[in-house]
Amino acid sequence: MMIDLERALLAICARNRDGSYSTQANRRAILSLAARDLVKLGFYNLSPLGVKPKHVEALVRRWQEQGLGVGTLKNRLAHLRWWAEKVNKASVIARDNAHYGIENRVYVTNRSKALQVSAEQLAKIKDERLRCSVELQRAFGLRREECLKFQPAYAIRDDHIRLKPSWTKGGKARTVPVRTEDQRAVLAQARKLAGSGSMIPPELSYKDQLNRYTAAVAAAGLSKLHGLRHEYAQRRYAELTGWPAPALGGPNTKALSPLQKAKDQEARLMISRELGHEREQITAVYLGR
Repeated sequence: MMIDLERALLAICARNRDGSYSTQANRRAILSLAARDLVKLGFYNLSPLGVKPKHVEALVRRWQEQGLGVGTLKNRLAHLRWWAEKVNKASVIARDNAHYGIENRVYVTNRSKALQVSAEQLAKIKDERLRCSVELQRAFGLRREECLKFQPAYAIRDDHIRLKPSWTKGGKARTVPVRTEDQRAVLAQARKLAGSGSMIPPELSYKDQLNRYTAAVAAAGLSKLHGLRHEYAQRRYAELTGWPAPALGGPNTKALSPLQKAKDQEARLMISRELGHEREQITAVYLGR
């Protein structure tokens, strides 16, 4: 049975549909979980306006005791901060995660997580739209939701593609350059298949197509294909700098000359924007350091 706080938080989500489909779904799930966990902690009859710092601290302690990872904890706090801002109670949640004893996440591994998809593996995806969506992922470093919601008539420009906020994580519009003939060939195929629509057939919902995508890539011996974003980032890094990324055995940052460090920084900032991130730091996940 849904409790009052959970119902109220979900009503806030329904009125404020910020971000992509998956972001909204994750937000609803975390806020529902938070409401139920507060009851388990003995906090009854709370309203969204009645939550105080002590409630947030109790929640975070509970989640930490469950052994959740740093990334998961930060993600949950981000959703709580979203709710707090919507009800003008941002001060209820500390701005710094360190306040709750959540350390900085370690990003650098210098081990490549790039994924190469062969023509034979692609051929196993029989549905043309799904296969083209995977090719869009590979060619432009797109996320799964972005490649499925891709609308060629809107997205394709002369020298770049543009992505709508409603397709992207966090609702941030962005552009990605078109640089190669391979990219142009994929875009031409997408335009042929989707026409004035998206890569989702008109009779299907996003959720339907996502389920079909998941089944198709699994049948092809693949997975969520996030590694294609790593491969894109590493390919772009080599193009922009002239040397391989540290994750592929290239020189680490400390070994670069001042001139090379400037080029490295410029390349990382550009790649971060193309992948839909705002922080240069995140490129260490894809490129190493």
